[in-house]
Amino acid sequence: MYRGRFAPTPSGPLHLGSLVAALGSYLDAKAHDGEWLVRIEDVDKPRAVAGAADTILNQLEMHGLEWDGSILYQSQRDSVYQHQLELLQQAQRLYQCDCSRRAIRARSAHYDGYCRSRQPRSNPFALRFVNQNPVNEFNDRAHGIITDHSASVSEDFVLRRRDGLYAYQLAVVVDDIEQGVTDVVRGSDLITPSFWQLTLWQELTGKQPGMMHLPLIMNDDGRKLSKQNHAPPIDSGKVSHNLLTALNYLDIDLEPELQHSSATEILQLALQNWRKKWHITGR
Repeated sequence: MYRGRFAPTPSGPLHLGSLVAALGSYLDAKAHDGEWLVRIEDVDKPRAVAGAADTILNQLEMHGLEWDGSILYQSQRDSVYQHQLELLQQAQRLYQCDCSRRAIRARSAHYDGYCRSRQPRSNPFALRFVNQNPVNEFNDRAHGIITDHSASVSEDFVLRRRDGLYAYQLAVVVDDIEQGVTDVVRGSDLITPSFWQLTLWQELTGKQPGMMHLPLIMNDDGRKLSKQNHAPPIDSGKVSHNLLTALNYLDIDLEPELQHSSATEILQLALQNWRKKWHITGR
């Protein structure tokens, strides 16, 4: 059974770019007669803004994007991530690294494996994954075959940070596997991390999820619309307008008259168009 997810970071309310990602993942899950989960990715605890998670969930509900099952919060799963690190440590797939970012940049544009044979380490240290068999290619439903043989993709990436926090690369893969996610639909800014995550998927399960990276929304300066770039939050008083605008970025153009329709009506039409666009017959 298809199972997708939307996994926002609670560093602020949804903006148009995050609504596009939520809507695309929702439509793809429902078009496959599957489940759509919502996960709050607050593993980077200092970035989480108080009340932001509740705001995001409320915005999703107001736009008719109803999720299946309960919400998973990464900030509550330290013991799960630690257990996985211990298993990888036992399999000799981790090592300690006390290199600062400045030291790494002084040697190379990417991490060069400097600490693989430098045990023991001084504190603080990160834990890096021994990336012996990197995934350099995957089939993306929106982009086709994506290949990257750069040093960035092949580097030993961090699974626990020097500050003791669990890395996004670890948390997202462990959670996707535990939640039974079959397909990952998200923004194209995450293509490079996808190589690392698929490598970890391969290590932990021997398989990989389906991948689909959606178009990015740019601001007037040509930068990705994001909270870091001060993207304005969506106006929840303009639900129909927001949905139609997001659908336009997903290359689904519905009639302007639908500005006065309900979220349910717009999503039903959007679902029909999504199935046609991506040749999905349902299950």
